Amino acid sequence: MKNFKRSLFISILVKFIITVSISFILTFILLILGEKVSRLFVWYGNEPLYPIYSLIANNVFFFFVFALIVEFIVIFIYYWSKPLGYLEEIVKATENIYDSKDEYIQLSTELVEVENKMNQIKINVERNQRIAKEAEQRKNDLIVYLAHDLKTPLTSVIGYLTLLRDEGQISRELQEKYISIALQKSERLENLINEFFEITRFNLSNLSLELSRVNLTRMMEQITFEFQPMFLEKNLKCNLLAEPNIMIKCDVDKIQRVFDNLLRNAINYSFEDDIIEVSVTQNSKETRLKFRNHGNTIPEEKLNRIFEQFYRLDTSRGTKSGGAGLGLAIAKEIVELHHGSITVFSEDEVIEFEVILPIL
Repeated sequence: MKNFKRSLFISILVKFIITVSISFILTFILLILGEKVSRLFVWYGNEPLYPIYSLIANNVFFFFVFALIVEFIVIFIYYWSKPLGYLEEIVKATENIYDSKDEYIQLSTELVEVENKMNQIKINVERNQRIAKEAEQRKNDLIVYLAHDLKTPLTSVIGYLTLLRDEGQISRELQEKYISIALQKSERLENLINEFFEITRFNLSNLSLELSRVNLTRMMEQITFEFQPMFLEKNLKCNLLAEPNIMIKCDVDKIQRVFDNLLRNAINYSFEDDIIEVSVTQNSKETRLKFRNHGNTIPEEKLNRIFEQFYRLDTSRGTKSGGAGLGLAIAKEIVELHHGSITVFSEDEVIEFEVILPIL
């Protein structure tokens, strides 16, 4: 912006100097021409224009200087008002930034740099509004689906519990079967309710960091150990590759939530009877974590939207994989709060998330 102000000032100054120079030269030329033309006539002293001619002829230098001063003042006022005109032009253009019309902002040639930046802001605003609108629509659709889905497991739980209460002569095997089904439906109901809480928590929470030093290696060992029951459900193994006692400075609870979401995502979208690899490396500048699993290749268009709020890879509400579509969006926000980055790669039935955290 400093370069722009300097270039604009130089541009106006150069034009001002050129205009003044041309004006002075033309005035000088007109004065000479006027003198030569006046000499073509014979003046007797009784002509109506003779008093004016005589006054000018006797005070040529004074009139020349006066004309130059007037021209300089007029030109100076004109170019001095130029920045005010540019400012008014920019103020009017700012009103169009939030205009929903697709028309681009157009400014004077001297303001081409400002014009480009304002158009870029307009494009970013329109894109953010579109993303926010799409996210809101996905959230509303998700809530409708969740509300509908809550009825199915709840009805099943009530039905099987009613059978257990009313059937006096029910066998032991049948009781266990009904209880097992009721338990499964209750767990499904709990997951759906947790999704509601996740949505509410995301909308109401203001993420801020409480930094402390933590042993990342031990944290990952603890997290992978706690996920053992979920690994067993799909007969998965988790290999953790990390040097001992890797230390990082972070918000422990929030970073743990990131790794929890990524590991849960790897389990949900992994083939059964396979291996999930988690690797941790560190150098003097950053710490890298990779979560790698084998599953269906994620198409490019889905990879580009995978970190969006309320976006689910699996849009089917009947499956257990995936939640409210907030896990990866929250993970991205937390990582970026730590001035890090998170990326995803998928090819040849390999899915890999990489988290890079700078040394704080």
